Amino acid sequence: MSATIVVGGFWGDEGKGKIIAHLAYSDKPSIIARGGVGPNAGHTVEVGGQKFGVRMIPSGFVYPDAKLLIGAGVLVNPEVFLKEVELLKVENRARVDYRCAVIEPKHIEEDRSSDHLKGKIGSTGTGCGPANRDRVMRVAKQAKDIEELRAFLADVPLEVNEALDRGEFVLVEGSQGFALSLYYGTYPYVTSKDTTASAIASDVGVGPAKVDEVVVVFKSFPTRVGSGPFPTEMPQEEAEKLGIIEYGTVTGRRRRIGYWDGKLARYSAMVNGATQVALTGIDKFDKDCYGIREWEKLTPKAKEFIEKVEDDVRAPVTLISTGPELQQIIDLRKEKL
Repeated sequence: MSATIVVGGFWGDEGKGKIIAHLAYSDKPSIIARGGVGPNAGHTVEVGGQKFGVRMIPSGFVYPDAKLLIGAGVLVNPEVFLKEVELLKVENRARVDYRCAVIEPKHIEEDRSSDHLKGKIGSTGTGCGPANRDRVMRVAKQAKDIEELRAFLADVPLEVNEALDRGEFVLVEGSQGFALSLYYGTYPYVTSKDTTASAIASDVGVGPAKVDEVVVVFKSFPTRVGSGPFPTEMPQEEAEKLGIIEYGTVTGRRRRIGYWDGKLARYSAMVNGATQVALTGIDKFDKDCYGIREWEKLTPKAKEFIEKVEDDVRAPVTLISTGPELQQIIDLRKEKL
């Protein structure tokens, strides 16, 4: 069995949490491992009328039979991690790689007081940039150095690869989105490391030969929080007319809304090596599609748009989200793969 990686195709907030939760329930992974930057990214999952916003624990936590692992490439804020473990009651499933770098209070203070990071770049103020700098300088503390994390330490690459060798399915989730990549995004208005599928695989210690599928998640109307270029951004009044008013999971800041960006989507799919695409927010593109669970019941307008997305990204759209709830999704993987 090989691993599947799920990453964001635009500026984050694409609905990865919903897609990961669906894949977890449908494909039953033994491990859900998280790569990415750290607690500056929030994933939102709605199940049974309850909304969960998580920043450290993999958003696939809703599937109770999977181990929840945080890869060595991820920054860990012990306070945030321990709070989520307690809130979600995942003490027996959540583990942190012992090599994860740790975000300390001094990193958060520097992030929030920096005119460059907080003012110009629009940082979330969670300490990730300064912590990654200390990691590069080889002075950051690691998870193994923190007493409160002792009970949760693991060798994540070893656990992930042994599971794959046993023929088990492993789901790997990324954070943020392609256009926030330190390498490929809208620099300098980006996050503090690469966010592409290759980087996410490295974060959890999975070699490229063991990755079978890369699911890139795109939003029908891309969004962006904070500063930086946004070529297809629409006026706030236009977004309100369309009924699209959203706020960031971590910061609570209002999201900027844009029209579909086929050029960026194609480049993102190329660099990520997309084998399939998950498209979210089709119910905002066409309100008549809300809650639909079968392709045949989508409107001609929605089908035409989905076909355009496939032409743009040159990969099949296999998952279509039609609402915030977990069951509001169309899964076409058996038909298209």
